[in-house]
Amino acid sequence: MITRLGVAGVFVFDYEEAKRFFLDRLGFEERFDVTMDDGMRWLTVGPPADPRFQLSLQVPGPPLHDEDTARTIRALVAKGALSAGAWNTDDCRATHAAYAARGVEFLQEPREVPYGVEAVFRDPFGNWYSLNELNTAALDPDAMAEHFEPGG
Repeated sequence: MITRLGVAGVFVFDYEEAKRFFLDRLGFEERFDVTMDDGMRWLTVGPPADPRFQLSLQVPGPPLHDEDTARTIRALVAKGALSAGAWNTDDCRATHAAYAARGVEFLQEPREVPYGVEAVFRDPFGNWYSLNELNTAALDPDAMAEHFEPGG
């Protein structure tokens, strides 16, 4: 039985730039930074509040992707077509203010939504992330159903 998500991945174009973004701008911690025998770099970061979670920063290319695939992935990321997930915070407005002061680019200012307060930001490569302060309705399917159409 699966008990939790341990590692998730996001495509970036440059390991060092990605590392600086997550550590310096978002306040994450480095989990691992090692080079495997096949030349692949395993670079993971995560928020201090969740020391068991790792976000794997992955540059498209060998040994995992051929050049055609890597080019397609880079184009989708740069276009802003990929979401890299949602991060939870206890105070969306305060986190937004702190991140904006550190130069994080926001696509959406904090606003009230049925599940709490949400802002949207992106990394230097084009991936976008939702920043959520969840309310009590967030994990209540009946409460959420009042705000959204079934199946959509």
